[in-house]
Amino acid sequence: MPAMSETTFNRIGSFATPDNAAEGADRTKASSAEIISASEDGNTLVYSDSPLGVLGFLDITDPAAPKGLGTVEMDGEPTTAVIIGNRVYAGVDTSEFFTQPSGALRVLDLASHDILTSCDLGGQPDAVVKARDGSFLAVAIENQRDEDHDDGILPQMPAGYVVKLPVSGDELDCGAQQRIDLTGLAEIAPEDPEPEYLDVNDAGEIVVTLQENNHIVVIGADGAVKSHFSAGTVSLEGIDARDDGALRFEDSLADIPREPDAVKWIDADHVATANEGDYQGGSRGWTIFHRDGTVVFDSGNTFEHAVIQAGHYPDKRSDAKGVEPESIEVATFNGTPYVFVVSERGSVVGVYDVSDLAAPRLTQLLPSGISPEGIVALPERNLLITANEADLGEDGGARAHVMLFQGGTGPAAYPMLTSAGAEDLIGWGALSGLAAGEAPGQLFAVSDSVYGNQPAIYTIDATQTPARITAKTVVTRNGDAAQKLDLEGIAPDGEGGFWLASEGRSDRLIPHAIYRVDAKGEIRDEIGLPAELLAHETRFGFEGIAFYGNRLWLAVQREWGDDPAGQVKLVSYDLESEEWGAVAYPLEPTDEGWMGLSEIAIHGDRAYVIERDNLIGAAARVKKLFAVPLADLQPVPLGQPLPLVTKHEVRDLIPDLKRGGGYVVDKVEGFAIDAAGEGWVVTDNDGVDDSSGETLFWSVGPVAAAQ
Repeated sequence: MPAMSETTFNRIGSFATPDNAAEGADRTKASSAEIISASEDGNTLVYSDSPLGVLGFLDITDPAAPKGLGTVEMDGEPTTAVIIGNRVYAGVDTSEFFTQPSGALRVLDLASHDILTSCDLGGQPDAVVKARDGSFLAVAIENQRDEDHDDGILPQMPAGYVVKLPVSGDELDCGAQQRIDLTGLAEIAPEDPEPEYLDVNDAGEIVVTLQENNHIVVIGADGAVKSHFSAGTVSLEGIDARDDGALRFEDSLADIPREPDAVKWIDADHVATANEGDYQGGSRGWTIFHRDGTVVFDSGNTFEHAVIQAGHYPDKRSDAKGVEPESIEVATFNGTPYVFVVSERGSVVGVYDVSDLAAPRLTQLLPSGISPEGIVALPERNLLITANEADLGEDGGARAHVMLFQGGTGPAAYPMLTSAGAEDLIGWGALSGLAAGEAPGQLFAVSDSVYGNQPAIYTIDATQTPARITAKTVVTRNGDAAQKLDLEGIAPDGEGGFWLASEGRSDRLIPHAIYRVDAKGEIRDEIGLPAELLAHETRFGFEGIAFYGNRLWLAVQREWGDDPAGQVKLVSYDLESEEWGAVAYPLEPTDEGWMGLSEIAIHGDRAYVIERDNLIGAAARVKKLFAVPLADLQPVPLGQPLPLVTKHEVRDLIPDLKRGGGYVVDKVEGFAIDAAGEGWVVTDNDGVDDSSGETLFWSVGPVAAAQ
């Protein structure tokens, strides 16, 4: 065995599943990449796409440029497909009713994608796995429960089981399938086992999870149950168990069943489970078990805490599963054994060095699109591949993707920003405005309405790699966390405090306003908008604030009722005279979506604004930094025709957004120029709500050089 060395994984490519549709097909329909597998040569991927009822195929001969090979109708809902030699074996759910489950194993030719035969499995298949020597297949027949019936409580018959089918060369012997009974084993609903996931070791033994039964079963090579044990419970502290628009990790949960989903053999005696949990807040971690049921390691709250520090915590799932570990993969890269833990709701993958099974070490968190579910490691090609279940294209959001990561020895490209290393656990996300402090690399950010019940100012040290969030200051009113704020802009007030711009929304009773807070975050002054502005307001209000001389300048995101088409206001407020004024800013033209501003900063003799469309992925056209001469910022009183400023493009940000190997995100929301003249950009991850959770934070270099 070669000497062990740590591998760093970085994303090198991604593929949007709608791009696999046939020419002329409707690509606006929701698609998915759920469970993913690879051919034996590692050049072809197959993934299940249940919304479209198809299998998708990809050519990854060049992993940085994956190519679609089309899809195949499955006449049912495909769940998992695996490849042995020249054959693809796909489990397909054909059930019409929960009480009458049915399914088949379809066999396809890998080259032609023709369906060659189909085996009746007698029930609803979930996971399909192949023996390591290709001699058999094992299928988890889940016969899943109806979650809307009786609160989803078991038992709900009929019972599930495992099917084992022999494979010889290109031949599958459907008639020789062996049905393995799992009833009478679990303490929870023993009459109704629901096998969820399975894996096969070198000895041909099958490990299977009964997720809803909170049980794990080991089946011998002869097909008989060899051993079984409860997955047990965990107790958690320092978690957030409330969906309340605030990141407060002060709750605890006691004796929560682990309810493992995916399971993988690590070696002949140990398995790793991703504990999705589906009970009273979720178990939120992963575990290594000895085959006798002994817990060798449990992550407790540490995996979730790491996700929190990376800004990927899904607060809206606080009362239901938290980061929701869903899938797991085991592989050895460069002599080092790894376990890869997929957080479906946090949309990241934890990379653990398990050289010491009793003390796994988290080495990385990888960004993985929205709601990753499937994962496959190809150490012979130095690749790791994930598949994203969620497709938000029908609502203008990101599409489902397959994402590819390559192992190497260089630095990790992600995260770009983290709160790891801070004295306290700092939850953060939805960064919507950026400002510079007095020292080089010192920055401040604010979070928006996603955390409207805990608005906050974050202190960032950008001199480190990755940049570090070192402190979090909650914005307060009369000593309590302020409510109904949608902070979108921040600017130091020169006295240790800050000016904050809050984007209003009258239909939710959130006022458009400017706030001044002291160094501790307490609101000291509030400036409401004048009637001349409010008469024409929309929900798309202030998106940035800058303080220059005795004036505050605010960027309005989109046209208000009195704006000419294609123009928005840069609003001015004179702190001495208390007079309001404005100038007009010309937006880039667009044929799709909308165009608007998301930041303003003043440096030297220019004001800088971020202008962007609301488009995402391949549809994105404008994510740009523009400069406006300060000489053009001559505000006139509200109600008068506004002078139109001139602008010039400083930087197209789309190439920057593509560097991470993923899709182009839409919300470039923060820009600041630090004390050394270096420009910094940050994106808003929407609090991981219908978002990949990725926060991109980078330098555009000295601003003078970027002009």
